[in-house]
Amino acid sequence: MKFRLLFVVLIFFVAHLYAESDGKIQILLLGDSTTEAKIPKLVAPKEPQFEDIVRILLAAEGDLPPTNVINSGVSGEFIRRLIDSGRYDKDVAKLPGLDYIFIRYGLNDVVRVPDFDTAFPQHFHELLGRLRKDHPGAVLIPMTVIPWSADLKADEPKAKRINDLVRQVASDEKLDVFDIYPRYAEEQAKGPNMLNYRRFPLARIPEKDRELAKPYVMDGKDPAVVVLDNRLDAHFGNLPGWFGDRHPNLAGYHVIADETARYLAPLIRQRAKANANGK
Repeated sequence: MKFRLLFVVLIFFVAHLYAESDGKIQILLLGDSTTEAKIPKLVAPKEPQFEDIVRILLAAEGDLPPTNVINSGVSGEFIRRLIDSGRYDKDVAKLPGLDYIFIRYGLNDVVRVPDFDTAFPQHFHELLGRLRKDHPGAVLIPMTVIPWSADLKADEPKAKRINDLVRQVASDEKLDVFDIYPRYAEEQAKGPNMLNYRRFPLARIPEKDRELAKPYVMDGKDPAVVVLDNRLDAHFGNLPGWFGDRHPNLAGYHVIADETARYLAPLIRQRAKANANGK
């Protein structure tokens, strides 16, 4: 993705601390696979994806400047890996003119990071410090994680462990938290598997039913049947683990994007008004 940062935009940024590139508000989505949306992009590449939906919804408001929404999610990532792998320096530090940065980590951190309850806040503070240094004109927006179980009652204490730490870090840093968890849980409550895709090993599909699965096989080292919705549930929904992959499908990303646009639109208006008043 190319960003043409004109000299006049640099002047505007310095004068107003309101960074725009090519006249567009720059929004960065930073996170793990639940931000990246890799599978929906592979399965339905012609449909609007997470970042596209955010941009379209903001444009539909009618009174907001145009936006450029950058998806910088990576599967399997956690904060320590983002920093230590060099990806932050390569993909995040030098992005020009960022105005808003959404940060959603925790689901991988909680299983990958030793002494999570102590280390995760430290890593989050470190990341926020880097972002403040590299993008002083950006509004930093820590986010809670989304539910990661079909059973919302069972998921709640697990998510609370992560989300309480996110809130504490945000409080320490004097930042507002964008709490995506309630809206996602509310929508998921309408159907426990409405918002997640199905990704299931082909080897575990009964031989007699593989012809049905054939159009949906994603090749690779371990071929898998991948569908974004419930079209094959009638045949394979009884197989243990069929609903086990909790990554969002496009319906899930529409929920996240819709809530993101609802959260962000008033912030853009408020900031634009403040800049118009010279504050």
